[in-house]
Amino acid sequence: MLNRRSLFGITTMASFAALSPAADLGARTITFSKDVAPILQEKCQVCHREGSMAPMSLMTYEQTRPWAKAIRQRVITRQMPPWHLDKTVGVQKFKNDISLSDDQIATIVQWVDAGAPQGDPKDMPAPKQWPRDDEWQAAKELGQPDLVVKADPYTMPARHQDVWWRPEATIPINEPRWVRAVEVRPTNPSARKIVHHAVAYLVQNDGDAPSAAANDADRQGVLMEWAIGKSYDFYRPDTGKLLLPGSKISWDIHIHAAGEELVAGVELGVWLYKKGQDPKYRTHLTAFPGKTGPNLDIPPNSLVESQGFTVLKQAAILENIQPHMHLRGKAMSLEAILPDGTSQMVSYVGNFNFNWMTNYIYDDDAAPVLPKGTVIKVTTWHDNTKDNPFNPDPDQWVGFGHRTVDEMAHAWVNVTYISDEDYSAWAAKHKKTVAVNAR
Repeated sequence: MLNRRSLFGITTMASFAALSPAADLGARTITFSKDVAPILQEKCQVCHREGSMAPMSLMTYEQTRPWAKAIRQRVITRQMPPWHLDKTVGVQKFKNDISLSDDQIATIVQWVDAGAPQGDPKDMPAPKQWPRDDEWQAAKELGQPDLVVKADPYTMPARHQDVWWRPEATIPINEPRWVRAVEVRPTNPSARKIVHHAVAYLVQNDGDAPSAAANDADRQGVLMEWAIGKSYDFYRPDTGKLLLPGSKISWDIHIHAAGEELVAGVELGVWLYKKGQDPKYRTHLTAFPGKTGPNLDIPPNSLVESQGFTVLKQAAILENIQPHMHLRGKAMSLEAILPDGTSQMVSYVGNFNFNWMTNYIYDDDAAPVLPKGTVIKVTTWHDNTKDNPFNPDPDQWVGFGHRTVDEMAHAWVNVTYISDEDYSAWAAKHKKTVAVNAR
């Protein structure tokens, strides 16, 4: 059972204390050029570089040195890089893991504690070539997208209430096509300043999608949801999403003012399977709800735990988890309650940060495989107290709503539905992990 101690991250500092960085790394001098720069290049510079979203660049020693103490604090508390998932429970193998290892954290801490020495500049790794913001991130593996669907731009005044911009755009196909990858991105630097998230709903006449629950959690036909920390979805081999002729993208773009008039644009890149290469399995982006709608009740100055339950109407593979809450969101867990009554923690995001809607994508061999009738239990914690640094007003009651000052509670999960026969074959092959493959 998760408790308040784990919820508020007290165990994070305790677990770091056990690293004993000095003992682990020995007495040698840790330098920026030889030891720290490779870590920043691997884990940090994707955001911390000129022209990107971070407020400072960490490409060189001169740029990094003034931030040394702040970097130390952020990595100890695992606030940065933005990987807020508990590393002690549930699935721990991911395709996109950007977290620091214990050894990498210890290296940075020892470097700062020693006075942040530069070392020999000749030890610096060669600069890494990063894709520009106007390049598709998935292109490095798949080439350019087969289709690009743009939303009509929106001009946001310097000061204004939040806006939910909902234009439609037609997908330019005249026959059914299967999707193997999708990427959503803001179209310009201005948009990156004011677009909080963008949902691309797939509007098409399609009665083939299996209902995830009595209220049909995937009835909206979500193709992809973008937010800071998420850029693209690759579907595992022999899986994908189906587009039908006449289908449209119905955009739902959350835009906030930034003190200057800016134009927000968003676009969707789609990579298709070749004609005739139809995948066996179909994937649906599903919003597994916590307690939501009129039932979400967060009184002033309170910590609130709530739960939501969804029954899988068909055997399925869970491909990822992306928690979605707002400013009072603190933590979220996703559990699988099997038909035999046993329960398995799949993932626990114990330090949710509204500024980073991180998507945790499971490795193919670690993704939970669940039988028909499994109950997906989503537990959420909201912190409406003064101890929450993101809370605009702890004296206000908070309920469900689309504004940033309102709240939500659901987990975005790509669900790949499989047949009972497929599940039985998988279970026979994984006799020791039939309940859920979460190791």
